[in-house]
Amino acid sequence: MAFLPAEEQLEIIRRGTTEIIPEEELKLKLEESRKKNEPLRIKLGCDPTRPDLHLGHSVILRKMRQFQDLGHHAILIIGDFTALIGDPTGQNKTRPALSRAEILENAETYLDQASKILDGDKTEIVYNSHWLGTLGFEDVIRLSSKMTVARMIERDDFSKRYENNEPISLHEFLYPLAQGQDSVHLKSDVELGGTDQKFNLLVGRQLQKEQGLSQQVCLMMPLLVGTDGVQKMSKSYDNYIGIDEQPNDMYGKTLSVPDDLIYTWFELVTDLPTNELPGIKEKASSDPRNTKHDLAFTITRMYYGEEAAKAARGHFEKTVVNKEIPDDLPEFEVEAGAHRLVHIIKTVGFAPSNGEARRLIQQGGVSIDGEQISDASFEVDVNSSTDFVLKVGKRKFGRVKGA
Repeated sequence: MAFLPAEEQLEIIRRGTTEIIPEEELKLKLEESRKKNEPLRIKLGCDPTRPDLHLGHSVILRKMRQFQDLGHHAILIIGDFTALIGDPTGQNKTRPALSRAEILENAETYLDQASKILDGDKTEIVYNSHWLGTLGFEDVIRLSSKMTVARMIERDDFSKRYENNEPISLHEFLYPLAQGQDSVHLKSDVELGGTDQKFNLLVGRQLQKEQGLSQQVCLMMPLLVGTDGVQKMSKSYDNYIGIDEQPNDMYGKTLSVPDDLIYTWFELVTDLPTNELPGIKEKASSDPRNTKHDLAFTITRMYYGEEAAKAARGHFEKTVVNKEIPDDLPEFEVEAGAHRLVHIIKTVGFAPSNGEARRLIQQGGVSIDGEQISDASFEVDVNSSTDFVLKVGKRKFGRVKGA
């Protein structure tokens, strides 16, 4: 294919980036790629430590998709070997080890969800156990000699743990070396990562130099702030929107994003053309409410299409704005007998645990047939004639019937 001029490619690549090390080197690589009509090798590693992806993960995946659309070769590394070590980045304690079965199961789910963003036909999927798993102990010793303890301790997460007398296991020092070895093996031209991955990406660049290879350019993307407007998006903080989230939930959750993040989210997680972003910044400042609806619609449309986004907007207006009951209520059958409401909420899948269901009730987020329930010990006598509408939070409705 014919590649765009380097500066035009850079203009696209720069969108949303925090840092490119070094940018001038990336420009030279792009020029050489165009001259030879050969794509650059773009590397992104992911350790499948969890099965679910959210919009925070989409930021870096979308950057890889941009490189794909520019004609470059995308290599997605499934870190089935590095996941056995556990990335120490941002951790204040040693990560618990996962079994290989857990890793492979998570990887399968990860790939299914990542395919919603990446062009699957143009993505090379590799597993780093294929080369890291064949290293002998002598190879590991040689690899370890490439990095000093002093350099490792420069990392914020290690230095803080060291100063606080918190344990650091020796195997954690091997993680950046293993990730760097991925870059050596794959001869990557560019490696993508979040700002928290800067140290690891630079190690790959260093190891390539020592092997006499062309050094990769390190491109860092910001960590997406979640719906709480404070912490980075994470399932642990319950401030996330999953890539597999249902359209109604995806739309509704997006509306909880703080006003000052509207523009950033448009820039990082949507396909809005770059030349339209200045207009969004102005609109977000003057009319944040409607701009946020535009954001919710755009994100939902990206993952589910125009009609689903329209339906999600209609659902929100009907159930939240007009406080009506949706027409397409899912139905749930519950066995006859006396049941605590917290148990019913968990059983129908409206809360992950009894504790979370109890919290929702106490916060006034649960109602039966329009009547708010605030007693966490409330019981429902279910029988063959039981039929009521259960509402949990702003967006979860269901018709509960006796089995």
